[in-house]
Amino acid sequence: MKSILIASGRREEVETIRKCFVGQYKADAVEDRDSCLDRFRRKRYEFVFIDLEILRGSKTGNDHTDYRTLLQPFWQAYPTSEIVVLASQERIREAVNAVKAGAGNYLTYPINPDEVKYVTESLFESLRMQSELDYLRDRFWQSDALEAIRTNSPLMNRVFNKVRSVAPTKSTVLITGETGTGKGVLAKLIHRHSHRAESQFISVHCGSIPDTLLESELFGHEKGAFTGAVRRKLGKFEIAQGGTIFLDEIGTITPSMQIKLLQVLQERTFQRVGGEEIIEADVRIIAATNVDLKRMCEEGTFRTDLYYRLNVFPIDLPPLRERMEDLPLLVDSFLKRLNKLHGKDIVDVHPRVLEAFEKYSWPGNIRELENLVERAYILENSPVLMPESFPSELFTAEASRSPIPLDTSLTLAEMRRRAVETVERQYLEALLTLHRGRVNRTAESAGVTPRQLHKLMSRHGIRKEAFR
Repeated sequence: MKSILIASGRREEVETIRKCFVGQYKADAVEDRDSCLDRFRRKRYEFVFIDLEILRGSKTGNDHTDYRTLLQPFWQAYPTSEIVVLASQERIREAVNAVKAGAGNYLTYPINPDEVKYVTESLFESLRMQSELDYLRDRFWQSDALEAIRTNSPLMNRVFNKVRSVAPTKSTVLITGETGTGKGVLAKLIHRHSHRAESQFISVHCGSIPDTLLESELFGHEKGAFTGAVRRKLGKFEIAQGGTIFLDEIGTITPSMQIKLLQVLQERTFQRVGGEEIIEADVRIIAATNVDLKRMCEEGTFRTDLYYRLNVFPIDLPPLRERMEDLPLLVDSFLKRLNKLHGKDIVDVHPRVLEAFEKYSWPGNIRELENLVERAYILENSPVLMPESFPSELFTAEASRSPIPLDTSLTLAEMRRRAVETVERQYLEALLTLHRGRVNRTAESAGVTPRQLHKLMSRHGIRKEAFR
C-alpha cells in the first residue's frame, strides 16, 4: 500500500487528513522537521502534508523566507513526491510563497476533507499529464539530448516545442538571440532530430572568416581560380551534402555574398569559384544571428529578399537573465561534464554563490556562466563550489549597480553629470563583456566609431584586456 506523511502538531487535523485516505494510503505522522526528514529519506511517500511552522524549523517566517532552500532536502530524497503545505488563515501569504517556491499546493486550518480531496486529485491530474508529456518527449528526443533539454523555464519549453515541430522538416531555420545563449547547441539539436541526422553537420562562423575567403570557404574553388589556388577545394556546402549547414553570425556577410547565398536558397544550386559546373545543394540551412536583421534590412545593409528566405521558421532564444529558473540545472550540467573530464567529485554550489548568480545580469549569457563555473571548478578543492573560487566582482555586482546616491548639496547639472558618467561606464562594461573586449563589435553595438569608443574607455579608465 502506498503511503502519505503528515507533519503537524495538531492531532485533530492529522486525524482529519488520515481519515481522507483510509483504505487507500497508509498514513504516518510526525511532529517536528527532523523526524519528518528522517522518515522521508527512509521511505517513499506519495504526499507529504507539512505544517508551515515545521517546514521552517527554527527560521522566522516572513515574505523573504527562502522556501526553495527549505524544500530542497525533500526534493533531493524523492523528487516526484508532492508536498502540500498546511497553514493557518493568517499565514496564507507565506503558504503561497512556499507554493511559488515549488510546493504542490497548500491547505488552511481547520482542514476541510473536501479541500483535501480536491487538492490531491488536482495534483494527481497534473502528475498524470506531466508523465504523458515526459513519455512523448522522451520518445522524440535522443537519449543523449535529454540533458540539453532540461529546463524549468516556460520560455525554453516553447523553444524546445518549436524544435520538435521543425526538426523533422526540410525548412530553413533562423535562430536569433544574444551572444552566448546557445544558438549553436540548438542548431545541432535540430540536426540530430532531423531525417538528416546520419549525415554531416557543418558549422561555419561567418564573422570569423575574411570577406575575401568566405565565398571559397562556402562554395569551394577550382585549381587556378586565384593566386594560391593550387588544387581544387570543396566548399562547406558540398561537404555538407545530404546534411545540415549552420551559418553562424549570418548578419556579418557582405552584400555580394548575400546575393550568392540567396541563389542557393532560391535555386538550390551553386558553383565553385572559378568553375562552371552547376552543383546541386542538397543541404538544410540553419542560420543564426545576434543582431536585428529586420532593422538591417530597413537600414539597407541586409537584403530583404534574403531575410525572408532565411526567416522561414524563426526561433528566438531568450537571454539567461530571462530564464533564471534554469541556473541550478545549467550549473548541475556543467559540473557533471567537468567531473567526467577531470575526475573530481564536486556536486554542489554554495547558496551564496547561487544567490549572487540570481542577482547578476549575465551579459555573456550561458557561455559566461559556463566559463565562471569552469574557472571555479579548477580552483576548488572541496565537494562544493565556494564563494572564494569565484571572482569577487560577482558578489559586488549588485552593489555596483545600486541606485546612484543623491547628494542634495550638488547642483542639478553636477548631479546629472555624475549620473550620466556612472550609467555610461556600466553600459560600456556590459557591452565589452558581451563582445569579449572586441572594440570594433562593441563600437558597432553602441552606435559609435571605434575611435570614439577608445576615447570613452580612456575617460573611464576601462581596459579591453579585462574583458577577454
